[in-house]
Amino acid sequence: MDSTVPIVIAGALVGFAVGLTGMGGGALMTPIMVMVFGVNPTAAIGSDLAASVFMKPFGALVHQRAGTVRWDIVRWLLPTAVPAAFGGVFLLRALGDGDALQQRVKYVVGAALMLAVVGMLARMWLDRRRTTADGGNGDTGAAGAAGEDAHVPVRPVATLLIGLAGGVIVGMTSVGSGSLIIVMLMLAHPRLKANHLVGTDLVQAVPMVAAAALGHLLVGDADLELAATLLIGAVPGVVAGSLVSSRVSGAAVRWALVVLLTGSGLSMLKASSTAVLLGCLAMALLGTLTAVRGRRAAAAPSPPGPRPLDSRVLPLARDHGRKSSRS
Repeated sequence: MDSTVPIVIAGALVGFAVGLTGMGGGALMTPIMVMVFGVNPTAAIGSDLAASVFMKPFGALVHQRAGTVRWDIVRWLLPTAVPAAFGGVFLLRALGDGDALQQRVKYVVGAALMLAVVGMLARMWLDRRRTTADGGNGDTGAAGAAGEDAHVPVRPVATLLIGLAGGVIVGMTSVGSGSLIIVMLMLAHPRLKANHLVGTDLVQAVPMVAAAALGHLLVGDADLELAATLLIGAVPGVVAGSLVSSRVSGAAVRWALVVLLTGSGLSMLKASSTAVLLGCLAMALLGTLTAVRGRRAAAAPSPPGPRPLDSRVLPLARDHGRKSSRS
């Protein structure tokens, strides 16, 4: 049976999720190709990276035109991220060859997916914390923008280490360019504006992913025909997701991704069906409780502020002041 159409549909769904939330590209596509379509893990990683080389520039160009890219941070990320991503390919090959390699790669990808889940949870928690600290009700939005700063100074050493760690993970698994690196950037630059975080991450991901894809091409892992098939669905999916992102609850979609990635990661790690089900249910319950808490916080009345002075009192106060000065 020809799997071209299902792969195109899968690419469109993943692209839509990426356009909607900015997360979940490699973390969704690689396990889908392995578990649904039976692609070898190494080939799935290489093909996903090859497809990402053509997907990432779309979002990067949008942010460049909007002026939401911190090029000083990008310049400190790339010296370690690019060689680390390229070297991560050969580090993956050091795990062995044949069936043993494919099984070990599944474990590595599973661990990276669970790390991506932690990263996504951390990002949502940090977003909520920043918004609350800035006087919002815990939901991301304009309320949290007041305390953000587009001119936060770059932290060179921390940024170089982020590039190193993120590059290795992306080169080995294709997971992390949108779900892990952006969280590490948030921790290193906690006051940086949210749209600058996303724009900076997307721009640095272009050469980093290209380096990883080149490494997989050199070792023969990337399937360009598979990558092209993915792109047929992924590119319009990204555009569609971006267009409706302002009309759909991003928080709900992110929690759906957390549940999916939890199930995928545990499956890759050969967890039992019971463990996979319990893990997904736990994440779904956590998302539901978080949503309920957010709605209650939004519905809670705001604390009363100082009452405005009645305009009729102002002339009386001025007259009283004049009489006091004369006396």
